[in-house]
Amino acid sequence: MKKETAIFAGGCFWCMVKPFDEQPGIISVVSGYCGGHVENPTYEQVCTETTGHAESVEITFDSEIVSYKDLVELYWQIADPTDAMGQFQDRGDSYRPIIFYQNETQKEIAEASKKALSESGEFSDPIVTKIQPATTFYPAEDYHQDFYKKNPERFELEESGGRADFMKKHQK
Repeated sequence: MKKETAIFAGGCFWCMVKPFDEQPGIISVVSGYCGGHVENPTYEQVCTETTGHAESVEITFDSEIVSYKDLVELYWQIADPTDAMGQFQDRGDSYRPIIFYQNETQKEIAEASKKALSESGEFSDPIVTKIQPATTFYPAEDYHQDFYKKNPERFELEESGGRADFMKKHQK
């Protein structure tokens, strides 16, 4: 086993967990916060839009089973890359789409994938997802972890706010 991690922000972290969690080679998917300037932020602090954090997921995966490139390709299918200030019904800075790279290889893979997506014509609007270095990832409070398993009705309501349709349209 070769463990690696990936961090993606793409709107509500509740909705980002399940698509990754269901992939072969995924060891864990943790909801949390990345990209901000406040140490150990709470959900309430992040919601104020003053910490600089984006709701994110940290994915630990076995790169002998699933590659980072595969995860980036899945990311494009679940997070709207044309919406810079939110995702679906979730609006604001804490919901912005970002690929947080942890090394130069991840950066190169993410940038090449973004370029290919931009040139594909799949989206008529520009691809605005940022690709930036990862900062400290802070796990969210326990009640946010595995939300889709613990609160299936609320999760379905959240996902039905546009993400489910987006995923059906862009699934490969």
